[in-house]
Amino acid sequence: MKRRSFIKKSVLTSSVFSIVPSHVLGFKGLTPNNKIQMGFIGAGRQGRGLMTNFVKYDSATVVAVSDVDNKKMSFFSKTFHNELNKNNKTLHQLDEIKYYRELLNRKDIDAVVIATPDHWHAQMAIDAAKAGKDIYCEKPLSSTVAEGRSMVDAARKYQCIFQTGSMQRSWDSFRHGVELIRNDYIGEIKEVKVAIGAPLKVCDLPTQETPSYIDWDAWIGPVPYRGYHDDLACPLEDQRWGKWRDYKPFGGGMITDFGAHMFDIVQWALDQDHSGPIQFNPPSIPAESGLTFNYLNGIKVTHTKWGNGNNEIQFNGSEGRLEISRRYLKTYPNKSLATTPLKDSDTNRVYKSDDHYQDWLNSIRSRKRPICDAEIGHRTASVCNIANIAYALQRPLEWNPVREGFINDPGANLMLDRAYRAPWNYRDF
Repeated sequence: MKRRSFIKKSVLTSSVFSIVPSHVLGFKGLTPNNKIQMGFIGAGRQGRGLMTNFVKYDSATVVAVSDVDNKKMSFFSKTFHNELNKNNKTLHQLDEIKYYRELLNRKDIDAVVIATPDHWHAQMAIDAAKAGKDIYCEKPLSSTVAEGRSMVDAARKYQCIFQTGSMQRSWDSFRHGVELIRNDYIGEIKEVKVAIGAPLKVCDLPTQETPSYIDWDAWIGPVPYRGYHDDLACPLEDQRWGKWRDYKPFGGGMITDFGAHMFDIVQWALDQDHSGPIQFNPPSIPAESGLTFNYLNGIKVTHTKWGNGNNEIQFNGSEGRLEISRRYLKTYPNKSLATTPLKDSDTNRVYKSDDHYQDWLNSIRSRKRPICDAEIGHRTASVCNIANIAYALQRPLEWNPVREGFINDPGANLMLDRAYRAPWNYRDF
C-alpha cells in the first residue's frame, strides 16, 4: 500500500487503530494526535520508579518491559497496572520480554527507557538508536569515555532524541542556583567543593548459587564474567539499592553514581556542558577523597566532604558562597539570594524544564534536543570516569577535552575503553 493511501485509510479507521507509530508514516517523529509508545529495559527499583512518572502522561503509553530477572519483570507489570488504576487510566496488557533486543525489534515501540545497571548502558543505547528508537537512559550515561562518545555518535547518526536521567536539571532549586552563579551573584567563582562518597572498588564478593528466576549470563552481558551474588542483583524482596554500583566493572562507586548528579550541576553552572576539566590531581596514596580537578579558566573543583553529609556542593565566589543539595539552597552572606527571583537584566539564563520526563516527551514530538542531551550526559560521565582513573593511578593527569584523551600518557589512555565479551560490541554501528 502506498504511503498516502495508508494514511488516508488510517484516518478512516482511527476508531480501530488509535496509534500509528512514526516509522509506519515514513518519517522520524509523531503526529500531534499519536501517543508515544514506550518500552522499558530494566524492571528493577529505578525502572519501576520511572514508570510511575510516565504513566501519568496522556501523550505516552507503556506497552512492554524487558528484564532477565523474571520476578522483577512480573512485579513491574503488577505495579504498572496499579499505577494505571491510581491514575484512572484504561487498563491494558503489558508485554513481558526477557531479552531487550526482542523488545527493540518491536516496530510499534517508538521510545525506550533504559534503567539497567551501568555496565549495560552503552550497548543497549546504541542498539536502541540503530533500531530507530528515541532514548531515555539513566545516569551515569556510560562506564568509559569511549562508550560515551560512541553513544553520542550513534544518537547523532540515527537522529534519535536522547535524554540522560540527570533529573536535577529539571528541579527549580538547582536551576535557580545555576543561574545565580552564571549571573555573578556571588562574584567570580574560585573553588567548588563536591561531597559525593567514594570511588569504585574491585568486586571481591564470593559466588553464590544463582536463583532460577534470573539469567545470570545475560545480566553480566558485555563485561567479564563472574559468579552471582545477591549484593550485585538484590532480590525483589531486598529493599536496598543494588550494590553493583560500588563495584568495577558494573558501576563506578559513588563517584559515578552521585557524581553523575553533582558533577553535572558543576558542569552546568560553569558553562562546561560541551567541554570539561583539563587537569586531574588525585592524592598520591590510596584515598577515597581529596581529588582536585581544574578547568581552563582556573576554577578548581575538590572532591571532599565539606559539610555534614554527602551529595552536596559548595560554590565559593569572590563575593559570596552558594551551597546546594536536594534538601536546600543557601547563599552567604546574602541569605535572601536563595529565594530572590532573577532580574530581567540577568541575561545568562539556562534551558528551563520543570519536568524531566515531560521534557523528553516534548522533545520527541518537536525533534529538538532535551535539557540533558547525550552530549551533556557524556561530558558529565567523562568527569566521573576520569576521576576514577585518577584515583586508580594516584598521579596527576592532563586531559584534552577537545580530543578526549590524556596528554602524553598512553597508559592512562588505555583506560578510556574496555574489552567487551562476545557477542556484544557497542562500536558496531
